[in-house]
Amino acid sequence: MAPLDPHSYTDSTHPLTTHISLSLYFHFPSSTIHGVALFTLSSPHGGPISLDTRSLSIHQVLSFHTLSPLPFTLSPSPDPIKGTHLSISLPNDDDNNKTHSSFLITFSTSPSSSALQWLSPPQTFNKTHPFVYTQCQSIHARSIFPCQDTPAARVRYSALLNVPKELSAVMSARHVDRRSPVSGEGYSGLLHDGFGSLWCSENRVVEEFDMNQPIPPYLFAFAVGELGFREVGPRTRVYSEAAEGVLEAAAKEFAGAEEMIRQGELLFGGYEWERFDLLVLPPSFPYGGMENPRMVFLTPTLIKGDCTGAQVVAHELAHSWTGNLITNRNNEHFWLNEGFTTYAERRIVEAVQGEDRAALSIGIGWRGLHGEMDRFKDNLEFTKLKMNQEGVDPDAIYSRVPYEKGFQFLWRIERQIGRPAFDEFIKKYIATFKFKSIDTETFLDFLKANVPGIEKEIDLVLWTEGTGIPPDAHEPVSNLYAKIVSLANEFILGRMPMEDEVADWRGQEWQLYLENLPKVVEASQVLALDARYRLSESKDYEVKVGFLQIAISSKCRDFYGEVEKTLKEVGRMKYLRPLYTALVQGTGKEEEKILAKRVFAEACDSYHPIAQGVVESVFAKHL
Repeated sequence: MAPLDPHSYTDSTHPLTTHISLSLYFHFPSSTIHGVALFTLSSPHGGPISLDTRSLSIHQVLSFHTLSPLPFTLSPSPDPIKGTHLSISLPNDDDNNKTHSSFLITFSTSPSSSALQWLSPPQTFNKTHPFVYTQCQSIHARSIFPCQDTPAARVRYSALLNVPKELSAVMSARHVDRRSPVSGEGYSGLLHDGFGSLWCSENRVVEEFDMNQPIPPYLFAFAVGELGFREVGPRTRVYSEAAEGVLEAAAKEFAGAEEMIRQGELLFGGYEWERFDLLVLPPSFPYGGMENPRMVFLTPTLIKGDCTGAQVVAHELAHSWTGNLITNRNNEHFWLNEGFTTYAERRIVEAVQGEDRAALSIGIGWRGLHGEMDRFKDNLEFTKLKMNQEGVDPDAIYSRVPYEKGFQFLWRIERQIGRPAFDEFIKKYIATFKFKSIDTETFLDFLKANVPGIEKEIDLVLWTEGTGIPPDAHEPVSNLYAKIVSLANEFILGRMPMEDEVADWRGQEWQLYLENLPKVVEASQVLALDARYRLSESKDYEVKVGFLQIAISSKCRDFYGEVEKTLKEVGRMKYLRPLYTALVQGTGKEEEKILAKRVFAEACDSYHPIAQGVVESVFAKHL
């Protein structure tokens, strides 16, 4: 076997899948999906072919033309990171090459699927209907359907989603139709355990989708529930659960989407995905946003009422060029997705909101990068841009390093060659590699070919393979940034900012201020800061969680009730990881550790499976 990816069973000597046709029957009472998948390979193939699965029941593998069974095996015990290896034996049939370029698999998901979160009606906004959504990054598509679950295997797909009539569906694909089911369509008659006969039940509807551009499997996405939408631009609808307050607030927060798209096109070339729709998910969504093409998923914690949540939308939009069009070949080169996208996001923010906003974002990232150096001080491998992830769960080491160190690397190149030249370089880079998956070496070769002598001016090896923060990384320069950092330094000396100094501050300013405070201060200082500015009650979770981290580290127990409330109302890992870590890290924290274990026991069922795993890894390290 010749591995293509440390997180996948995909064999580099086997042809890659080019298209998957899915027929999926959603059974909410059992939190399972029963499916049929038709796979088309890039070339005819005889012999074994390897696919990734996790927590799937594989019922049959069938010849596409004859529907006769094909032999397959599953590895006897699942790998804790990669899951279960599905090996299929395709026939060597010289008379009919088509036989071994296509095959069918019937399968069922498990309620424990790591990509799926099934919400019961009480867990939704309207508390009337159930809800299910996906999160496939980094390596979780394999828990929905068998696949070559590596970014190197870009695939087109079509899908028939059979759902209860009172619900609707969205996907990272073009919506073709919502219609009555048709008997036998999409090989649905092959569904396991009699679900084929239920396909055309009176209370069911089919939502049909098509993605005709090749995407990596981690961008496969859907959500099914009681959904509504608002139009906010010619290319953008905002979707959420059909709860009036949520929809209206989301539509207002993200009303500037079209202007960001236009600025992105000026900077990086035409927008290739036709639609840029947004779905605001329930609070359990584990990320700030997920850049699924045509249908970006967002956390409701971005709805802050001042449009600053749109910066995450700018990030997900930037992925339309860097990440979705050009993708890292595997997770060891994740910075190619996130470093480029963080750079592109800040260019869009600068164009739409001004240089000060972009500088604040860079400054917050700069502090966050230093925080990650401390987090990984005992394993510096994970402070590299190009890192070795053999035997490593990518969710466990998810960090700001690929984002912020990657940004700093690209910003360093921009400073060296000048912005106009770098803008031309990026446009050429995107045009050259769009719809391809590449690695760090490919990028560096392209850089050196297009910017002759750059390796003599910048230590490219130190930046991509070295640990820590290179000495030519750069803090932002801006009067607003300098003023906030100065005020944070004065707090150390006992001076709190005056109300007129912070009168026009929004969430980002407070976030940067808190990022620059010491992690531990006197409890009396924490209480005084909150008495004046009510940061523990902020509607901006970046501010609230930043403040609560300092309160925990300073053992200011007056705020532990707010900590518990926050951990129970959101599932975003950006907030769960630091709050739980602050509670359990270090000595002399018995009360805090008891609190953390109790809150997690009470809240874990409301977290997405990925977030559950992250909190469990925090506990495993510190308890």
